[in-house]
Amino acid sequence: MNEETFSVQRQQMVHEIVGHAALLSEQIEGGSLERRVLNVMGKVPRHEFVPIEIQAYAYANSPLPIGYGKTISQPFIVALMTDLLDLQETDIVLEIGTGFGYQAAILAELARKVYSVEILDELAVQARNRLGRLGYDNIEMCVANGYHGWAEHAPFDKIMVTAAPDLIPPPLINQLKPGGRMAVPAGLTDSQQLLLVNKNTNGRVSTQEILAVRFSQLEDGNT
Repeated sequence: MNEETFSVQRQQMVHEIVGHAALLSEQIEGGSLERRVLNVMGKVPRHEFVPIEIQAYAYANSPLPIGYGKTISQPFIVALMTDLLDLQETDIVLEIGTGFGYQAAILAELARKVYSVEILDELAVQARNRLGRLGYDNIEMCVANGYHGWAEHAPFDKIMVTAAPDLIPPPLINQLKPGGRMAVPAGLTDSQQLLLVNKNTNGRVSTQEILAVRFSQLEDGNT
């Protein structure tokens, strides 16, 4: 498949994301996602972030396996979680769960700096190679347990968590700036909810359930 074909598929993917959002208008205010998020979804080459043997399926609106028991999230979920963060050009963002780096690339297009934590060294190596090849120079990565965040660079304007803890990890709440937002799936395997966490300027935290989801489990703080 060539770049022109991938480009057409990418635009079809964006149309599917828009349609999916409209169907979930009760959970998503207005039933739509911000145009700047959709524009980035239509720009970043998702096929560069999946194993070559499944590149033909890169723009299907479904999760895809990337090895080591992990997946790249469904495009609609990537777009929705990105939209929930209300990213600004000046934002410093923490991502938990780099995978192959696709979500990090999306965040990097919309924010000033992305710090991304991946627990598996094999995935981190792949992500660095893929992101480097595509010229992303505003993403910094480390191999660690994301439950603990990345205190060295805290506090963060926004936090994106791409694996599900049973409960929101206290270190991540502590590393979120007052006025910041976090998108995080949480709960037991069969009852996860995507949550939007807001911390107001006084440091008070509130959560909003968005919709039911299914993510890989986030390792607990003892790992």
